[in-house]
Amino acid sequence: MKRPAEDERDELIGRLRDPKYSSKYLSAAFRDSAGTFLIALRNVARAQKGMSKLAAQAGVNRENLYRTLSEEGNPRLDTLWAVLKAIGLRVSLEPASTPPPTRRTSP
Repeated sequence: MKRPAEDERDELIGRLRDPKYSSKYLSAAFRDSAGTFLIALRNVARAQKGMSKLAAQAGVNRENLYRTLSEEGNPRLDTLWAVLKAIGLRVSLEPASTPPPTRRTSP
């Protein structure tokens, strides 16, 4: 019999197969911390492709991919880019906060 945590993990993996859900999941993790983001990316990678297939498509060694996507991982930008591309995601940046509107003064 499965434990409740295993059921929750299986349910999460199922939801992470949806690209829209996985992009929101990763965005939330990214806002939390680098370690949280890397663990979330590993979860998405497992759900979307599996680590062996992803490593091959991203052109990285499978063992290094596991290490890179650990909480203590420190991926190079080109590795991160290759992994995201292989799972069909891209990075989008936005301002951290909305600056106040500037006032125009008349001359």
